[in-house]
Amino acid sequence: MTAYKRPELLFQDSARLVDIAEKSGDIQIIYAGKAHPNDQQGKDIIRHLHQIKEALKGRLRIVYLENYSINLARSLVAGVDLWLNTPQPPLEASGTSGMKAAINGVPSLSGLDGWWVEGCIEGVTGWAISQDQGLEELDRRAMDAQSLYSKLETTIIPMFYNEQDRYAEVMRSAIALNGSFFNTERMLNQYVAKAYFK
Repeated sequence: MTAYKRPELLFQDSARLVDIAEKSGDIQIIYAGKAHPNDQQGKDIIRHLHQIKEALKGRLRIVYLENYSINLARSLVAGVDLWLNTPQPPLEASGTSGMKAAINGVPSLSGLDGWWVEGCIEGVTGWAISQDQGLEELDRRAMDAQSLYSKLETTIIPMFYNEQDRYAEVMRSAIALNGSFFNTERMLNQYVAKAYFK
């Protein structure tokens, strides 16, 4: 849980998010993560997420899972319906949690940074949060949040609830396309071929 991941972006416009949830009938948001012991900003983000959770109680189901661990991560990447990642470009080094989710058939909704620049085939393996790199940070956050809400409201949630076969196809594509490419075997082969024996 660190600032560049922008975990609070989902709540940039809480009223709109609540409206989306009410229209859909059922959304549950699950957060999990730890801050580094010396990362005061990360700890403050976790406190703020708990405050948001309390403020929206009864209107939006939000869960914060504490004591993040490899076992908890294993359950999450295999058990959720959508993987949300909102990094501040260009700070996402890789995005291995999204890769692990894809191998488990979980599509991503993510900013185009890290692995998702290559892994996102819009509407096939998941969805991109549109990002305008030319904006100031506050304007960019607002634009990114609106893009996130728009994708949830007009594309992802309707497909999940009303076109389940189509959503299942996106899940299968995440496994087939992302899972077959974003793996250690391919990475090592590329390192050997392109970096060591050139």
